Amino acid sequence: MPMTTLYARTGEAIGEVELSDELFSAPINTAVLHQVVIAQLAGRHLGTHDTKRRGEVAGGGRKPYRQKGTGRARQGSIRSPQFRGGGVVFGPHPRSYVQRLPRQMKRLALVGALTSKLDDDAIRVVDGFGLEGPKTRDIVSIIAALGRSGGRVLIVAPATDETLILSARNLPRVEVIRADSLNVVALLNADTVLIEQPALSRMEEVYA
Repeated sequence: MPMTTLYARTGEAIGEVELSDELFSAPINTAVLHQVVIAQLAGRHLGTHDTKRRGEVAGGGRKPYRQKGTGRARQGSIRSPQFRGGGVVFGPHPRSYVQRLPRQMKRLALVGALTSKLDDDAIRVVDGFGLEGPKTRDIVSIIAALGRSGGRVLIVAPATDETLILSARNLPRVEVIRADSLNVVALLNADTVLIEQPALSRMEEVYA
Protein backbone atom coordinates (compact mmCIF):
# COMPACT_ATOMS: atom_id res chain seq x y z
CA MET A 1 0.00 0.00 0.00
CA PRO A 2 1.56 3.35 -1.01
CA MET A 3 2.44 5.84 1.70
CA THR A 4 2.79 9.61 1.55
CA THR A 5 3.61 12.37 3.98
CA LEU A 6 0.86 14.05 5.96
CA TYR A 7 1.29 17.80 6.26
CA ALA A 8 -0.12 20.41 8.58
CA ARG A 9 -1.43 23.68 7.12
CA THR A 10 1.86 25.27 8.19
CA GLY A 11 3.78 22.99 5.82
CA GLU A 12 5.23 20.88 8.64
CA ALA A 13 5.34 17.10 8.12
CA ILE A 14 3.37 15.55 10.98
CA GLY A 15 3.28 11.90 9.95
CA GLU A 16 2.43 9.52 7.15
CA VAL A 17 -0.84 8.35 5.65
CA GLU A 18 -1.69 5.18 3.77
CA LEU A 19 -3.21 5.53 0.32
CA SER A 20 -5.53 3.09 -1.39
CA ASP A 21 -3.93 0.63 -3.81
CA GLU A 22 -6.98 0.83 -6.07
CA LEU A 23 -6.59 4.60 -6.47
CA PHE A 24 -2.87 5.26 -6.27
CA SER A 25 -1.25 2.05 -7.55
CA ALA A 26 -3.36 1.54 -10.64
CA PRO A 27 -2.04 0.89 -14.16
CA ILE A 28 -1.57 4.03 -16.26
CA ASN A 29 -3.16 3.51 -19.66
CA THR A 30 -2.28 6.56 -21.74
CA ALA A 31 -4.62 5.57 -24.58
CA VAL A 32 -7.60 5.44 -22.21
CA LEU A 33 -6.52 8.69 -20.57
CA HIS A 34 -6.41 10.38 -23.97
CA GLN A 35 -9.83 9.08 -24.98
CA VAL A 36 -11.47 10.15 -21.73
CA VAL A 37 -9.91 13.63 -21.92
CA ILE A 38 -11.16 14.06 -25.49
CA ALA A 39 -14.65 12.93 -24.47
CA GLN A 40 -14.74 15.24 -21.45
CA LEU A 41 -13.59 18.27 -23.44
CA ALA A 42 -16.07 17.45 -26.21
CA GLY A 43 -18.87 17.36 -23.67
CA ARG A 44 -18.17 21.00 -22.80
CA HIS A 45 -19.21 22.14 -26.29
CA LEU A 46 -22.60 23.81 -26.07
CA GLY A 47 -23.49 22.82 -29.62
CA THR A 48 -25.82 25.82 -30.03
CA HIS A 49 -24.29 27.03 -33.32
CA ASP A 50 -26.83 27.37 -36.09
CA THR A 51 -27.05 28.63 -39.68
CA LYS A 52 -30.13 29.15 -41.81
CA ARG A 53 -30.88 26.92 -44.72
CA ARG A 54 -32.34 28.28 -47.92
CA GLY A 55 -35.88 27.63 -46.73
CA GLU A 56 -35.29 29.44 -43.42
CA VAL A 57 -34.00 32.76 -44.80
CA ALA A 58 -36.63 35.51 -44.90
CA GLY A 59 -37.67 37.00 -48.24
CA GLY A 60 -36.88 35.85 -51.75
CA GLY A 61 -40.41 34.92 -52.74
CA ARG A 62 -40.27 36.77 -56.04
CA LYS A 63 -38.18 35.66 -58.98
CA PRO A 64 -35.28 38.16 -59.21
CA TYR A 65 -35.55 38.60 -62.98
CA ARG A 66 -37.15 36.96 -65.96
CA GLN A 67 -36.11 33.50 -67.04
CA LYS A 68 -34.80 34.29 -70.54
CA GLY A 69 -33.35 37.11 -72.55
CA THR A 70 -31.09 38.74 -69.93
CA GLY A 71 -27.88 36.91 -70.80
CA ARG A 72 -27.48 35.88 -67.19
CA ALA A 73 -27.93 32.50 -65.55
CA ARG A 74 -31.50 31.69 -64.60
CA GLN A 75 -32.34 32.32 -60.95
CA GLY A 76 -35.44 31.53 -58.96
CA SER A 77 -34.74 33.26 -55.62
CA ILE A 78 -32.30 35.77 -54.17
CA ARG A 79 -32.14 33.55 -51.10
CA SER A 80 -30.26 30.83 -52.96
CA PRO A 81 -26.81 30.02 -51.49
CA GLN A 82 -24.92 31.80 -54.28
CA PHE A 83 -26.49 35.17 -53.38
CA ARG A 84 -25.29 37.38 -50.56
CA GLY A 85 -27.72 36.99 -47.68
CA GLY A 86 -28.90 33.64 -48.97
CA GLY A 87 -29.01 30.32 -47.22
CA VAL A 88 -25.89 28.48 -46.07
CA VAL A 89 -24.93 25.17 -47.63
CA PHE A 90 -23.82 22.44 -45.20
CA GLY A 91 -23.61 24.93 -42.32
CA PRO A 92 -23.56 23.88 -38.66
CA HIS A 93 -26.79 23.21 -36.77
CA PRO A 94 -27.49 22.51 -33.10
CA ARG A 95 -26.24 19.12 -32.00
CA SER A 96 -24.77 17.33 -29.02
CA TYR A 97 -21.03 16.68 -28.82
CA VAL A 98 -21.36 14.19 -25.95
CA GLN A 99 -19.25 11.04 -26.35
CA ARG A 100 -20.53 8.18 -24.23
CA LEU A 101 -17.87 6.03 -22.59
CA PRO A 102 -18.16 2.92 -20.41
CA ARG A 103 -18.03 3.58 -16.68
CA GLN A 104 -15.11 1.18 -16.30
CA MET A 105 -13.09 3.17 -18.83
CA LYS A 106 -13.72 6.46 -17.04
CA ARG A 107 -12.76 4.90 -13.72
CA LEU A 108 -9.57 3.42 -15.21
CA ALA A 109 -8.59 6.85 -16.54
CA LEU A 110 -9.30 8.55 -13.20
CA VAL A 111 -7.27 6.14 -11.07
CA GLY A 112 -4.52 6.25 -13.69
CA ALA A 113 -4.39 10.04 -13.39
CA LEU A 114 -4.21 9.82 -9.58
CA THR A 115 -1.40 7.26 -9.79
CA SER A 116 0.46 9.42 -12.28
CA LYS A 117 0.26 12.44 -9.97
CA LEU A 118 1.54 10.40 -7.03
CA ASP A 119 4.44 9.10 -9.14
CA ASP A 120 5.29 12.70 -10.08
CA ASP A 121 5.31 13.74 -6.39
CA ALA A 122 2.48 16.16 -7.14
CA ILE A 123 0.12 15.05 -4.37
CA ARG A 124 0.09 16.65 -0.93
CA VAL A 125 -2.21 15.40 1.83
CA VAL A 126 -3.13 18.07 4.39
CA ASP A 127 -4.72 17.18 7.71
CA GLY A 128 -7.06 20.17 7.44
CA PHE A 129 -7.15 23.75 6.20
CA GLY A 130 -8.75 25.11 9.37
CA LEU A 131 -10.15 28.25 7.75
CA GLU A 132 -12.04 30.48 10.18
CA GLY A 133 -13.44 32.67 7.44
CA PRO A 134 -13.20 33.30 3.68
CA LYS A 135 -9.73 34.81 3.33
CA THR A 136 -7.74 34.44 0.14
CA ARG A 137 -4.46 35.17 1.87
CA ASP A 138 -4.94 32.12 4.12
CA ILE A 139 -5.10 29.80 1.09
CA VAL A 140 -2.12 31.56 -0.49
CA SER A 141 -0.08 31.12 2.70
CA ILE A 142 -0.99 27.42 2.98
CA ILE A 143 0.03 26.74 -0.63
CA ALA A 144 3.26 28.69 -0.13
CA ALA A 145 4.02 26.82 3.11
CA LEU A 146 3.72 23.53 1.25
CA GLY A 147 6.16 24.83 -1.36
CA ARG A 148 3.70 24.48 -4.22
CA SER A 149 3.12 28.11 -5.22
CA GLY A 150 3.64 29.20 -8.80
CA GLY A 151 1.69 26.43 -10.51
CA ARG A 152 -1.87 25.23 -10.98
CA VAL A 153 -3.32 23.80 -7.77
CA LEU A 154 -6.32 21.49 -7.40
CA ILE A 155 -7.78 21.32 -3.90
CA VAL A 156 -9.82 18.21 -3.11
CA ALA A 157 -12.33 18.76 -0.30
CA PRO A 158 -14.37 15.98 1.36
CA ALA A 159 -17.63 17.92 0.86
CA THR A 160 -18.88 21.32 -0.24
CA ASP A 161 -16.99 23.91 1.81
CA GLU A 162 -18.23 27.43 1.11
CA THR A 163 -15.45 29.01 3.16
CA LEU A 164 -12.82 27.18 1.13
CA ILE A 165 -14.54 27.99 -2.16
CA LEU A 166 -14.85 31.69 -1.34
CA SER A 167 -11.24 31.82 -0.18
CA ALA A 168 -9.91 30.36 -3.44
CA ARG A 169 -12.26 31.83 -6.04
CA ASN A 170 -10.11 34.92 -6.68
CA LEU A 171 -7.05 32.77 -7.44
CA PRO A 172 -7.10 31.97 -11.17
CA ARG A 173 -4.69 29.04 -10.84
CA VAL A 174 -6.46 27.39 -7.89
CA GLU A 175 -9.52 25.16 -8.27
CA VAL A 176 -11.59 23.56 -5.51
CA ILE A 177 -13.40 20.29 -6.21
CA ARG A 178 -15.31 17.77 -4.10
CA ALA A 179 -13.83 14.33 -3.57
CA ASP A 180 -16.84 12.69 -5.22
CA SER A 181 -16.63 14.96 -8.30
CA LEU A 182 -13.08 14.32 -9.48
CA ASN A 183 -12.45 14.36 -13.20
CA VAL A 184 -9.46 13.49 -15.37
CA VAL A 185 -9.02 16.90 -17.01
CA ALA A 186 -8.86 18.73 -13.67
CA LEU A 187 -6.30 16.24 -12.33
CA LEU A 188 -4.06 16.34 -15.39
CA ASN A 189 -4.18 20.15 -15.61
CA ALA A 190 -3.03 20.56 -12.01
CA ASP A 191 0.64 20.85 -11.12
CA THR A 192 -0.23 20.06 -7.50
CA VAL A 193 -3.16 18.18 -5.97
CA LEU A 194 -3.87 19.16 -2.35
CA ILE A 195 -6.07 16.55 -0.72
CA GLU A 196 -7.67 17.23 2.64
CA GLN A 197 -7.21 14.04 4.69
CA PRO A 198 -10.96 13.36 5.26
CA ALA A 199 -11.40 13.43 1.48
CA LEU A 200 -9.29 10.28 1.08
CA SER A 201 -11.94 8.05 2.65
CA ARG A 202 -14.61 9.65 0.48
CA MET A 203 -12.50 9.02 -2.65
CA GLU A 204 -12.05 5.36 -1.69
CA GLU A 205 -15.78 5.04 -1.07
CA VAL A 206 -16.70 6.46 -4.49
CA TYR A 207 -13.93 5.27 -6.82
CA ALA A 208 -12.21 2.25 -5.26
